[in-house]
Amino acid sequence: MSELYNVYCDESCHLENDRQPFMVLGAIWCPVSKRREVARRLREIRQKHGLSPQMEIKWTSVSPAKLPFYLDILDYFFDDDDLHFRGVIADKSALNHARFGQDHDTWYYKMYFTMLKAIFDPQAHYRIYLDIKDTQGGNKVRKLHDALCNNLYDFSQHVVQRVQLVESKHVDHMQLADLLIGAVMYANRGEFNSTAKRQMVERMRQRSRYSLTRSTLLKENKCNLLKWTPVGGANA
Repeated sequence: MSELYNVYCDESCHLENDRQPFMVLGAIWCPVSKRREVARRLREIRQKHGLSPQMEIKWTSVSPAKLPFYLDILDYFFDDDDLHFRGVIADKSALNHARFGQDHDTWYYKMYFTMLKAIFDPQAHYRIYLDIKDTQGGNKVRKLHDALCNNLYDFSQHVVQRVQLVESKHVDHMQLADLLIGAVMYANRGEFNSTAKRQMVERMRQRSRYSLTRSTLLKENKCNLLKWTPVGGANA
């Protein structure tokens, strides 16, 4: 019987004029059969550190006081063989949307396509959940679903069964994605003005065996990264 996976996606610095040179998209995926176990383990780690079981896990909350908790969360991700991460670090500094007759939002979903297509095994099944970015995302998400299926010749949506918008604050797995995305973004910005966040980046580098600022091996299955750069202003 082929495996069914849930894929939980989030992003950082996706806005066109936020003065940030990079956008990072990321996804955590695990077998649907393991999703409750993952959520339970994340609650247990919160309780171990005296935190509310419902506390939201997020990169912006990493601080010296909560560093032991967040290091435990990071170690849990690397220790659990059922959890996987894929990220795309996209250079926004030389985008040329006009050349390709598109707006920034269209490019954003193209990058989602680039990130997600590398995850799929055509013998498995996937349900994809994206964090709600704005109130206009429904149509773009449907187009993204179609593009992912067409790329796999999956016209009956047998492999990619669902692409759906959800609120990350209600989904532990998506919060875990936010944490890893935040570490990757922090590593690429290179502004290590937080001791706690620097330690998180160093732990993720140590556990992944990658710099977090360059593409990993294509077949990397635990912490897979693509550093995407528009060549000559191209961003198709």
